[in-house]
Amino acid sequence: MDEKDFALLQAAAARAERYLRALPQRRVFPSPSAIDALAAFDVALPDEGVTAEEVLSVLDTVGSPATVASAGPRYFGFVTGGALPAALASNWLAGAWDQNAFSEVSSPAGAAIEAVAARWLLSVLGLPETSGVAFVTGATMANFTCLAAARSNQLAKLGWDVEADGLFGAPPLEVVVSEESHAVIFKALGMLGLGRNRVRTVPADRQGRMRADKLPELGEHSIVCLQAGNVNSGASDPIEPIARQANAQGAWTHVDGAFGLWARAAPERASQVAGAEQASSWATDAHKWLNVPYDCGIAFVADPQALRRAVAINAAYLPDAGGRQPFDFTPEASRRARGVEVWAALRHLGRQGVAALIERNCALAARLAGHLACAGLSILNEVCLNQVLVAARDDDATARLLARIQADGTCWCGATQWHDQAAIRVSVSSWATTEADIDQTSARIVELAREAP
Repeated sequence: MDEKDFALLQAAAARAERYLRALPQRRVFPSPSAIDALAAFDVALPDEGVTAEEVLSVLDTVGSPATVASAGPRYFGFVTGGALPAALASNWLAGAWDQNAFSEVSSPAGAAIEAVAARWLLSVLGLPETSGVAFVTGATMANFTCLAAARSNQLAKLGWDVEADGLFGAPPLEVVVSEESHAVIFKALGMLGLGRNRVRTVPADRQGRMRADKLPELGEHSIVCLQAGNVNSGASDPIEPIARQANAQGAWTHVDGAFGLWARAAPERASQVAGAEQASSWATDAHKWLNVPYDCGIAFVADPQALRRAVAINAAYLPDAGGRQPFDFTPEASRRARGVEVWAALRHLGRQGVAALIERNCALAARLAGHLACAGLSILNEVCLNQVLVAARDDDATARLLARIQADGTCWCGATQWHDQAAIRVSVSSWATTEADIDQTSARIVELAREAP
């Protein structure tokens, strides 16, 4: 690299700084004109290239205004965290390192930092310290990875090597899910050949928690999928009694905890996910409540050998240096060093800082719900975590209110259905959100609700 290249990086940093400084004041969702301007990207591939400075300029001047301000303080859609400054800066540095974190040989730093981050995650979440840990793209792949280990383990108990012999002729497995299980569970089951529809469904209560008293008889052919943090209500399944029964009957218990598993890091919320340490595997996202940049999901498997059996890779050219080789734990081989920003976030926050982040978001969600309820809007869920379900007087009024909220730009929330009722889903997940942001948001929502129906 020469001086021109370093100047380009400095210019990129300056543009990024301007973008971040403007986040608290800008529209949360881009304007129609900004979205229309994206057509400027859609040109024929030129025969001759342009300067790197011109590339950066177009990205910033056309792309930046059309981004969603999901890193800002008033984005409440899809349980999306922001990016802690320490994690973002570490992400930038890791990008400059450009490490392929698949092994100790390809990246000694990446492997070492990831191993420490894995140990810290197990500690802060209160999971068995000997568990296998995989850094993947997000909760979809984390669930996939865990369920691959579950499939391998349960079929091995039945005398079948699925990695060697596939599923043709294999003993049947029974997958038990809740009627409130997240869609990514079914996607993972489909990709694993276990079938989206070949499941046994257990009823849930009014808050979306699996009914433990309705659990069927289990055995070594069973995989039970539980949920920590319902994507609508925030409620968690009663993990302890279900995991206890599953363990006694030889079943595998998996916990989809994309955001709710982080309640274990907060003393005042941990009881909602009591007993999770008794499960066999767990999936979560760091780009949700740990607030690291996209993308970063984590799969945990209590038996690391079950994880390795399901996803490890062997080839003559691969290193055999002992120790923890990341490629033995993830579905991918080549991948970026996601563990770097996880390490940075945990090192920056510490155990108490992680707990404070979770508790603050939950308190802010309750504050928002209180403001809206006092103004006459309906709160449809028990606000036990960071999720708030809001409704107007009927489905049409709720849809009109949501459309006004999304067009207004003060904040952004998404639509959902809850017990056959239209609702607005508010997810408070960002480190940057303050009481002032919640008060501004609730005041504006109330104003919009009072406009002509």
